[in-house]
Amino acid sequence: MLRALADRWWTFALRGALALLFGLGLLAYPVLTLWALIVMFGVYALVDGVGAIILGIGAEKWFLYLLLGVISILAGIVAIARPGATALAILWVIGLWAFVKGVAEIMAAIRIRKEVQGEWALALSGVISALFGVFVLARPGGGALALYWLIAIYAFAFGILHLMVGFKLRRLKKGMESGSQAA
Repeated sequence: MLRALADRWWTFALRGALALLFGLGLLAYPVLTLWALIVMFGVYALVDGVGAIILGIGAEKWFLYLLLGVISILAGIVAIARPGATALAILWVIGLWAFVKGVAEIMAAIRIRKEVQGEWALALSGVISALFGVFVLARPGGGALALYWLIAIYAFAFGILHLMVGFKLRRLKKGMESGSQAA
């Protein structure tokens, strides 16, 4: 599993960079309408879902990545196809998506903890995602615009942590390659 993750290090980095850009965009333009926020989330969720599916190809626990990818893609399609839907419905989609994503990342971090030093970034990303999902699901009537800043900060933190994991896996891959060349 570690080799498959290391070979696909770039999916973590790409997902992290996109999340970081999404978070920075939200922080830079706080007057965006709810519609724009929903569409931006939809695009991000689609790309994140494809990245999760690619990451799962050949992985030992491919089902978790496939499930995460499908849920992300469905969340993105719903958000893009129905941006005018009520904020409450979109918040439920975002909350469920974040919770499932968080649990899957915690499970992945636990799985690789003995093989990768610094897996805490993936685990912390999972905890943040799961807690964010629980918060959104527990308070959906709080209004999407009130959650605007929380969404931006979540995306920003998620992006930084996934970039860290991606580059850690990249270093690991280079170490594996140099180790196999020396043998």
